[in-house]
Amino acid sequence: MSKPTIATGHFTGCFGCHMSLLDIDERILQLTELVEFDKSPINDKKRFDRVVDIGIIEGGCSNDENVEFLRMFRKNCKTLVAIGACALTGGVPAMRNTVPLRECLEEAFLRGPSVIDGVIPNDPDIPIMLDRVYPAHEVVKIDYFIPGCPPSADALWAAIVALLEGREPVLDYELLKYD
Repeated sequence: MSKPTIATGHFTGCFGCHMSLLDIDERILQLTELVEFDKSPINDKKRFDRVVDIGIIEGGCSNDENVEFLRMFRKNCKTLVAIGACALTGGVPAMRNTVPLRECLEEAFLRGPSVIDGVIPNDPDIPIMLDRVYPAHEVVKIDYFIPGCPPSADALWAAIVALLEGREPVLDYELLKYD
């Protein structure tokens, strides 16, 4: 019997949720016995070549490339789990949502204290910035949400194991508190 497949992806954020996933320590060996990683920064696979059982994403959507990538994830994952504050609310990157995009770009590239020869980048290879940072559920349907900044390794482990066992991930308070 083949193993369930998992894909992971990241968008606008700090990559801390993937670091938390790696913080499951020796359980990562157990995880590799339970699942096959498909597309993921963990195995550096860039593209889907099949539909996977579980997709785990972190980060918000701040540009057109993020939106396209997230839609591709939704299309290729039977179950999609958003982890971390950036995926759930936009997180720290969404602080720019209080300022118009043009003002952000001008401050960063024209008026900022470290600007020497100010030019707002306009290369066609650079993704187009969105008007604001969007949480994942405002772009696609998300099946489960795991909060935290980042969620603890134990919370991620509990959620993944529950999904693999066909159960809804219900996390105890102890896994969600941040004292």
